[in-house]
Amino acid sequence: MKRKRRSRLVLLTVLGLGASLAAPAMAAESVEQVEWGACPADVVAGAAPHQLQCATVPVPLDYADPGGTRIDLMISRLASPNPEKRRGVLMLNPGGPGGSGLTLSALLMSKGLPASVAESYDVIGMDTRGVGHSSPVSCGFTTTGPYVANIPPYAVDDAAVTAQAKVAQEVAEQCAANDRDGRLRHLTTANIARDLDRIRVALGEEKASFLGYSYGSALGAAYASMFPERSDRIVLDSNIGDTHLDRDGLRRYALGMEQTFPDFAKWVAQRHDAYGLGRTPEEVRQTYFEIAGRLDEQPVDGLDGALFRLSTFGGLFGETVYGRTAQLWQAMRDSAPAKAALVGDQLSPADNSLSVFLSVTCNDVEWPEDVDTYRRGVAEDRERYPLYGAATANILPCAYWSHEPAEPPVAINDEGPENVLIVQNHRDAPTPHRGGELLRQKFADRSRMVSVDGSGHGVYVLGGNACALNVTTSFLVDGKLPAQDRVCGAAAG
Repeated sequence: MKRKRRSRLVLLTVLGLGASLAAPAMAAESVEQVEWGACPADVVAGAAPHQLQCATVPVPLDYADPGGTRIDLMISRLASPNPEKRRGVLMLNPGGPGGSGLTLSALLMSKGLPASVAESYDVIGMDTRGVGHSSPVSCGFTTTGPYVANIPPYAVDDAAVTAQAKVAQEVAEQCAANDRDGRLRHLTTANIARDLDRIRVALGEEKASFLGYSYGSALGAAYASMFPERSDRIVLDSNIGDTHLDRDGLRRYALGMEQTFPDFAKWVAQRHDAYGLGRTPEEVRQTYFEIAGRLDEQPVDGLDGALFRLSTFGGLFGETVYGRTAQLWQAMRDSAPAKAALVGDQLSPADNSLSVFLSVTCNDVEWPEDVDTYRRGVAEDRERYPLYGAATANILPCAYWSHEPAEPPVAINDEGPENVLIVQNHRDAPTPHRGGELLRQKFADRSRMVSVDGSGHGVYVLGGNACALNVTTSFLVDGKLPAQDRVCGAAAG
């Protein structure tokens, strides 16, 4: 069933009010500056031993109605320990959409954020609109519901696509029913980018630098495109390829899994005595298909083949989780119900983060509404990307979302300062290297790209590659983009 469409006249009226970037930017100059204070207890605990300050910034719920309803955004600050070297603010985003970023500065410090960066900036974390402490939204997801992740379940056949379509429609209707205050429709990447500029003004800064991971790359790309002269130094890490996640971007997850899986398979094969999952990478790959197929036929304590594939996909995000992923495989191979139940608990839905993910993803861009479109895509990607293609081509609740996009997705603006550094691993499950290539092409002369012969999700600080760390740090501290694109070897120093 197709969602009810608004008339073209109404849609054009909304676009006329909401698509202008100049009016919200001018209005932002009247924002009151922040007053720093103590952070909520969960933020204090999550940031320990680092001490953060927190504040709220009011922003319009609807930028087309700047004098209307306001919502409060919570931001955090890890202040520069050396004010004489401080040059500005570095805003952070961990991805999602829907990830909380209030303690991201503390995480980066614990992972080795260079002192020169910490001295150069007040590092600003935040919960973006709808997330956590920033006027949170809810679709009412529960641990017993059918919606467990932001990636659709693997579809073993056409009937599975049809079954998922019914679930997707019910999820969309559930979100609409729980949206009693009308906030969900205003969760878009464009509005979050406008929020960033409001935060910049509230901090009293003429420009703002930005470091974003995963979906944060889309947000940073949108900010640099909408406010090019107010963007300072922009680092886009682990890139989805545009300012929004669309169907092509979601389907690239399957490409990323195919490219990243061999690293995991090699790691497991080298530890055959410990895990017994295959003596060669080829044998490990075959074990994956055997376990998945068995669970398709006979789930173990609620864990079916779709959840096994999803958990394996998440287990490719970095070598630090390879061991846990291999242990899951052992449990599934041996049909161990207790361990299967534990994995199921780990995959339980987080209502707030999934609600934000759906809202932003569905509001940013039009999604196909014809189930046959998804059925064809599943069939194509099951052959192209046998590990996971029949999941990422499956149908999202966006096909039945209750709102049309209020404005077109943000277009990449390549007419601005040369201030965009794109950082990307060659092998990354959710954001394959192709995403970085696409952004590099779109930003053209505004950007440079650092490609890393590495595997995993997250490069700068999180990935451990010294070459990429040094190039990115030099850009953030000294403003030096590489003269040309760089390739960092696996063992580069």
